Amino acid sequence: MINAAEFTIKTEHLAVGYTKFPIVSDISLGMQPGELLVLIGTNGSGKSTILKTLAGLLKPIDGNLEILGATTGSLPKRVAYLPQHPVSTHTLPLRVRDVVAMGRFAHLGLFKKSTTHDNQIVENSMRLTGIESQANDPIRDLSGGQQQRTHLAQVLTRQAEVLLLDEPTAGLDINGRKLVADLIASERARGVTVVMATHELQDAESANTVMLLAQRVVSIGAPEVALRDEYLRECFGFTQPH
Repeated sequence: MINAAEFTIKTEHLAVGYTKFPIVSDISLGMQPGELLVLIGTNGSGKSTILKTLAGLLKPIDGNLEILGATTGSLPKRVAYLPQHPVSTHTLPLRVRDVVAMGRFAHLGLFKKSTTHDNQIVENSMRLTGIESQANDPIRDLSGGQQQRTHLAQVLTRQAEVLLLDEPTAGLDINGRKLVADLIASERARGVTVVMATHELQDAESANTVMLLAQRVVSIGAPEVALRDEYLRECFGFTQPH
């Protein structure tokens, strides 16, 4: 039996939503270091709401939620969140490197200067996401896919223990999608727990746990269990090709 202290994410009858109105209720699960949880559903199914709650941006409406044994939002150095639509201040002359370096702010605070170690992390993160050649370009001049790679690099610089990714492959071509899959595999190999929201079934192939959502938990379990045809029909109106 797994000790509760070994869970990086633990929920019991969790209900998430806005104000007092739940969007998804009765979420109970436990994730361990190195595991991948994939949230699948159409727009409005509750994926982003769950991620925002895990990130501490929304308070749980009901139930219990612990991240790394603490309340959500209390561990900014250890939990990193990539929103579905990252905010880039296009009115400011921010370079790609500037945006990526913002990921170190949680470690540096407001007044500490970045060290050689911090700069090395920034450079390595840009290299891993394939955006290093645009390091000095204004972010407003980049394509959507390049901007997504930049924000992925920013999240990687956090070197977090829990990584929350909302549609990380949005705007990316097939090479970009493979890059994201490789990055997730690499993070998991160093013990990071990853939660990813997606509407692409193939993103769930390597997951430990899949949660199929339609403003409720349609199914939860290993991919071969959670993505059975009857659940897909219920959620999407189609079945997987054989």
